[in-house]
Amino acid sequence: MENLFERKLVVVTGKGGVGKSTLAASIALLGSRRGLRTIVVEVGDQSRMAELFGVRPEESGVERRVAAGLWSITIDPDRALLEWVQELGGRIPGRILTSSGTFQYFAAAAPGAKELFGMVKVWELTQGRRWQRRAAGYDLVVLDAPATGNALGMLHSPQTFGAIARVGPVAGQAKRVADLLRDPAQSCYLAVAQGTEMAVTETMELQDGLAQRLERDLSAVIVNGLLPQRFSSAELERIATLEARAPRSRSRGGAAAQELRLFAAHAARAVHDRARFQHNQVARLRRRGFEVVPVPFLWRARLDAGALGTIADQLERRLAGENAATTSR
Repeated sequence: MENLFERKLVVVTGKGGVGKSTLAASIALLGSRRGLRTIVVEVGDQSRMAELFGVRPEESGVERRVAAGLWSITIDPDRALLEWVQELGGRIPGRILTSSGTFQYFAAAAPGAKELFGMVKVWELTQGRRWQRRAAGYDLVVLDAPATGNALGMLHSPQTFGAIARVGPVAGQAKRVADLLRDPAQSCYLAVAQGTEMAVTETMELQDGLAQRLERDLSAVIVNGLLPQRFSSAELERIATLEARAPRSRSRGGAAAQELRLFAAHAARAVHDRARFQHNQVARLRRRGFEVVPVPFLWRARLDAGALGTIADQLERRLAGENAATTSR
């Protein structure tokens, strides 16, 4: 597998509720560990990074340092639009342009406009020369993209909007964003899934959508929350014997002990069955030709910076390549 940390942009998406934001944060943390000035980007109303890293949340659109070498930002489309228009407008103040009724109608009505503003901001974060002259650039941008369907719409928005604008600075900017998203040397795509039939099916649909809309493939599928397959065939036979033989004891203490053994056998069977189903779903992904990166279930009461570090440790060799150096670019 190629070294993902040689790219400027890593897009993380997948079915909602599978731990996508947690994995995006862990990948960003891993980038910062490798000496890369890194930012993890959230979109829409979600703003989980501050909580995950245990820092005070910042207002939307503001870059916030959350760890050594690592920043986060939640994109505010209106603020991103204002910054973009100020960059395009030259001597004309951006607030005057954005207050125009005609411009506001166009921005609200044009297909993919809000999504494009977000993607333009993502593109800007990857540049060495920022719109705000004193702002430093980033070596690595990790985009915690929306769930699959919305992510595909967002990623396709530069092409949609570029087709509407056709010529001029807006079309030019849309093309630059589209070029970033299409270039394998600059960007890559990761899916996060769990070992469920629905999540795996959605991952396959994501791959098809990327190929159709961007002519890109998923670099890997991270399967989150995998349970280990703990029991051998002989051990499973013993568990089955415990489940089948549940003689009643006449003593209260004996009955309680037998009941406890029965519950333990049922629990062991349930965990085994769930783990087997999960690994069968992983096999579906591998049969489709995906690079699968397993992440074991993390037995923690809550996710925090320490948990993110543990996940980053599990991801490092697979996402950075077997012989990747741990130096900055």
